[in-house]
This record gives sequence, structure tokens and C-alpha cells, in this order.
Amino acid sequence: MNHKITSWPVTPCGAVKHEYGLISLSKLSNESMIGLLRRSCDLHSNPNAHSSPLTRRSVGILFSKTSTRTRTAFTVATIRLGGTPVMFGPADLQTNTGESLEDTGKIFASMLDLLVVRTAGPTHELHLLSGGGLLPVINAMTTEEHPTQGICDLATMWMNFGSIEGLRVLYIGEGNNTATALARGLTSFKGCQFTVVTPPEYGLPTQILEECTRKAKEVGGAISQTYSLVDLPDEVDVVYTTRWQTTGTTKSDFAWREVFRPYYIDENFMQRWPKAVFMHDLPAHRGEEVSTAVLEGKQSLVWLQASMKLSSAMAILEYSIQRGCL
Repeated sequence: MNHKITSWPVTPCGAVKHEYGLISLSKLSNESMIGLLRRSCDLHSNPNAHSSPLTRRSVGILFSKTSTRTRTAFTVATIRLGGTPVMFGPADLQTNTGESLEDTGKIFASMLDLLVVRTAGPTHELHLLSGGGLLPVINAMTTEEHPTQGICDLATMWMNFGSIEGLRVLYIGEGNNTATALARGLTSFKGCQFTVVTPPEYGLPTQILEECTRKAKEVGGAISQTYSLVDLPDEVDVVYTTRWQTTGTTKSDFAWREVFRPYYIDENFMQRWPKAVFMHDLPAHRGEEVSTAVLEGKQSLVWLQASMKLSSAMAILEYSIQRGCL
């Protein structure tokens, strides 16, 4: 691995508002995405391959929903990069007493250097928390998208395969925020084939499918969505699933578990593609969406994927601060 320290393009502070950080993979250039994936792999191989870019910087970490990997990763990543994490829980802010997100964002922008946010709310709330575009905000999950998970997932694939181009990825389960991030990420790379298999009425949003179909065509790739577990690709490099109940969401159908049950991944399912690897963003409900045998099996990249949450968080923080106000 090449451990050369990346120097991101820097825009000096000024009166002009800007948007930095990472709110959606749809806003990333292909060059920036590749840079983030390479840095994630480099920092996984050598956690000290950086110049402490967060020295004397404060990083707000606001999580209104539960988190193990993402919250730990961004907290530890901030410390490893020389910064100070400032933690906020769901009951810590004056938004609970009626203060607006816009006013809260202005305060954050006057005191913090970066803000990492996980919420079950819509993505546009992150723009409000940016203090009018003055504070770089990192989307650690919203209802619509989980871009930091997407970077971690793509970096894990890059680490394992040496490239993203041409990968054939089969996604099984709900078309949730993780699936959206994967779709936006994979369709940015030449020749990728992304097949999404979901229960009826639980697929990717129509606008995401349309957006990613256009992107895939531009780079010679393809994205498709089906409800059938019968007509699946003959060749697959990655089988990916998530837990069926996405954090912070509920399902209106009381019998939804029965609807999802056929989408369970066990050893028999994985035997269709013996050379494929298995990925899961965790937490896993063993015996529900995936068997323990698959999760712990020889095809599983799950624990590498989980450990790369830290190096990808470091890469995202480094990217965000070096493109922000220096």
C-alpha cells in the first residue's frame, strides 16, 4: 500500500458560503470518492499515515439514534487525527425546548470545526445544522442515505478486490439508506453491475433508481431491481445484506417479517456463488436476515468491513477538514 499523505484541495475561509463535509455520495466527484477509498485502505493498513489534521480542532458528534460502529469510529478517528470530540446525545440540545435547527447550526458553526450527525430525520436537516453552509457536516445516517457506510463498504471492496470497476454486487433485503449509498457509490464506477432484490413495496425509491440508472449508463454499468429470488445473476462477486429493521424506522405492515423471511441468507444461498464474498453493515440479527454460519464463514468480509469503519471515518474527517476553512 502507498501511505503517501493525501493533500485535499483547500478553499480559504471567506464571506462566501460553501458546503463541505459529506452529506451525500451524489455530491462527491468521482475523483474525491476514489481518494476517500484509497485513503481508507491506506489508513487501515497504517493508522499513523497522516499529519494530525485535526490538531486544535473540535468535532461535534451528534447522534440522536443508537450506534455502535459509526459513533465509536468517528470518536476514535477524531482523537487519532489529533482532534477533540464533543459528544451530543438526543436529549442534550436546546432543540428539545424549541430552539430551531437553524439557530443551533449558527451556534455550532461559531464553535466547532466539523459536525458529524446521525438522525432518523431527513437529510435537509443537516443543511440547517451547517450554520448556513459555514460548518462542514458529515452525514452519519439520515432516513434517505448512509453515505459514510457507503464509503466504508466500497473501501472494503477495494481492499479485497483491488478495484471497484466491474464488480458484480447482489444486494438482498430492504432498499434502505445503506442500499441508497451503495447504489450511488457503485454506479459511479465503470462497468459495475448492481442487482437489488427486495420484497415488494420495500425497494429503492423510484427517484434513486432513476438517478443511478442514468449514472450507470454513463460509465457502462447497470442497476436493476427485482422482487424474485429465482432469476438471479449467474456470476456475483459480492452478496450484501442488512438487517431488516433499519435504525429509526418502523413498518406499517404488522406481518412484515413474514414478507421478508424468504430473503434469508444461509449457506445454501451462498453456495450458488462459491467465489463470492459476503458483506453486512451490522448489527446483524442472526437467524433472521443471515445465518451465523454465513456471518462467521470463510466467504464473510463482515469483520474486515466493520473494522474499516474506523479508517474510513479517519479518511472522511481528514477530507472534510482539509477542504473546509483552514
